[in-house]
Amino acid sequence: MPYIQFTDDQKRRAGEVDLEQFLLRQGERLLSSGFEKRLTSDHSITVRGNEWYDHAVKVGGGPVSFLQKFYGLSYPEAVTRLLDGEQGEAFEPVDRRKPRERKEFSLPPASSNMRRMYAYLLKQRGISREVVDAFVHAKLIYESAEPSADGSREYHNAVFVGYDEHGVARHAHKRGLYSFGEGFKRNVAGCNARYSFHCFGSSDQLYAFEAPIDLLSFITLHPEGWQKRSYVALCGVSENALLWILEQSPALQQITLCLDNDKAGIEASQRITESLWEKGYSHIETLLPSQKDWNAELTDGAVPEKQEMTMTM
Repeated sequence: MPYIQFTDDQKRRAGEVDLEQFLLRQGERLLSSGFEKRLTSDHSITVRGNEWYDHAVKVGGGPVSFLQKFYGLSYPEAVTRLLDGEQGEAFEPVDRRKPRERKEFSLPPASSNMRRMYAYLLKQRGISREVVDAFVHAKLIYESAEPSADGSREYHNAVFVGYDEHGVARHAHKRGLYSFGEGFKRNVAGCNARYSFHCFGSSDQLYAFEAPIDLLSFITLHPEGWQKRSYVALCGVSENALLWILEQSPALQQITLCLDNDKAGIEASQRITESLWEKGYSHIETLLPSQKDWNAELTDGAVPEKQEMTMTM
């Protein structure tokens, strides 16, 4: 059924209709009652100007609500009746049953060099060049160059890529290179959260983080033997990517949750821990940075707080 849109002027005029005159034109009989008029068909209802009141149930309103309540009309019908047949503009409603078309995922176009990305990660974020080099070599990080809508400039971002079990890129997280702090960060449209930024090692240890920057910061803080361990950045606080990593590598049994040291991160750590316990994982640690996140830990040089959570029978 189409949606009827009335202009503000139409709504105003309908709401200002003199109910006494309108009802008389409809053949209604009215009785004087002081400054008001009563309906002969129902003495509990009085009208005065453009207002009505039902004394029996103690409710009232204007012309539109009167026609809706006592004439059984819909809102568009009531307004049209009050305006002597003047109608609003009809709009067809959106078919909400039709599923939204999922945008096809594709990696952002690469820049001709990674100069801005290296400067941002090394100088502003304090991440080790050796760590950045290793992820760049593995095609897990690169710099993008995307034109603006009007083509007047290019936007450069660090892109953190996630691959599926067949080595196909299925996820990408973009981080703006133009500012420190929060700045621009967004997952690329159409990506699959299960394949968020990650890398596999050879040991049974898995470390999980909220953001790729925190993952790289942690490795910079703890570089010894880092390539033997597995890492995943959830790009948020959902455990989808973590669970997929564990499905792909059953040998991973030592799980350390390194989420942010804030309300959302702490609550997510507890929720994910309980979920992992239910799935049979018994050795789970929560390692909190003493700052809000691991990049702040890296740049401020504080000592992290470790909490071990072992399943009790």
